[in-house]
Amino acid sequence: MIQAFLQRLARWLDRPYFPWKNLVVGFSLAEFALENWLLYRQYRVLHKRTIPKALENEVEKSTFDKSQAYGRAKAKYSFFSGVFNQAKSLAVLAFNVYPAVWAVAGTLLARYAPARFSGEISQSLLFLYLFGLIDLVAGLPWSYYHHFVLEESFGFNKMTVKLWVTDMLKGQALTIALGIPIGSAFLSIIKQTGPGFFYYLWMFMLVVQVSAITVYPILIVPMFNKLEPLKPGSLKEAVEALASRLKFPLGELQVIDGSKRSAHSNAYFTGLPWKKKIVIYDTLLEKSSDKEVEAVLAHELGHWKKGHTTRLLLISQVHLFYIFALFSVFINNQSVYDSFGFKSRPVLIGFLLFNEILSPTDAILKLLMNIMTRSMEFEADEFAVNLGYASELGSSLIKLQIQNLSSMDADWLYSSFHYSHPILTERLKAMGWTGDRKVSQDKSVDEQKPLLAADREL
Repeated sequence: MIQAFLQRLARWLDRPYFPWKNLVVGFSLAEFALENWLLYRQYRVLHKRTIPKALENEVEKSTFDKSQAYGRAKAKYSFFSGVFNQAKSLAVLAFNVYPAVWAVAGTLLARYAPARFSGEISQSLLFLYLFGLIDLVAGLPWSYYHHFVLEESFGFNKMTVKLWVTDMLKGQALTIALGIPIGSAFLSIIKQTGPGFFYYLWMFMLVVQVSAITVYPILIVPMFNKLEPLKPGSLKEAVEALASRLKFPLGELQVIDGSKRSAHSNAYFTGLPWKKKIVIYDTLLEKSSDKEVEAVLAHELGHWKKGHTTRLLLISQVHLFYIFALFSVFINNQSVYDSFGFKSRPVLIGFLLFNEILSPTDAILKLLMNIMTRSMEFEADEFAVNLGYASELGSSLIKLQIQNLSSMDADWLYSSFHYSHPILTERLKAMGWTGDRKVSQDKSVDEQKPLLAADREL
């Protein structure tokens, strides 16, 4: 029934000379205008000089001013990089860069590759790599500025240029090592399974995702960071006792050297349902008391106990199925290919163009997901509070806010579209925070360079 409906929809949409490209350009410009209007609203908030009432007794004025300056610097960076990316996207469409790169990929394969690599799948993979390489090179100045100017100005960047380059090279190697087999299988499934390909594609991507959950912490993370077991002591005993009390399937408790790249702090858990790993940033251990770290982990375990990770995984699967099923409507739509300068119908190109057409729905989806994840954060906070960590969680949230110079106030509409977490004042209010003291400011924050510059909150 689903397949029959999709086929009827496909026939209705396949209309000659339909201006798909103009539609994509119009949607893109509208989304760009919306994003910058929201950014402007937030930029006005970042000029406020008064500490939010809920934080008056918790945060020093100098720290608040630094946080506001950091937020303004990040907003400026977001605006100018956004203008660049928008201009790049429009240029790609206006100058038919997609068909040009597709032709280059075909020429390179015909000239240099053995005959067995002359098919559409090989050309698609090479096209994808070449296009990704163009994006990488175009983004290098922005990446360099973000790490070595913006983050450096506020004392957060710990990377050397050598490490920055090494990370990029490792990323490219991983792209090739993982992209070739996954991309080949992705395209082969579509080619070989007919009109109902989206069922098989969805099942394949589910296997890929589950495999990634298994492989990522074991093989990928150690390529970029050093992981060590948490040293024996009171913190380890407390965390293990908490995990046991909650029946959390703790397999490993590790510390990651996040400080080699950034001064930002966090903690997370990963792994399969029957064996999970808790990973704590070394920066969190350095700047928080044992009880505060314990409270942070109680919050994270709250996500597990409340089934948030499972719920998000299920939502992502529904979304993937929807994407693949809707793609079946466009995969043979010649008017789409014609509109973007293609006479043939390569599957990969069809998928990329389909995503261009579908992109306006991303803003709506992001808004809905943010509403859901903010609700989950409140639930995880409440879980930690009910375990008796109200005071420690409140102080740790404030400390992390200070250490990360996270924005302490936000425009409600901007935060709705961009924040997956509630802002600090909202979380403290929901927790019934009654702290009445200035949280000690970390020395590294106090010694940062004069004001000039997204953090990831708990």
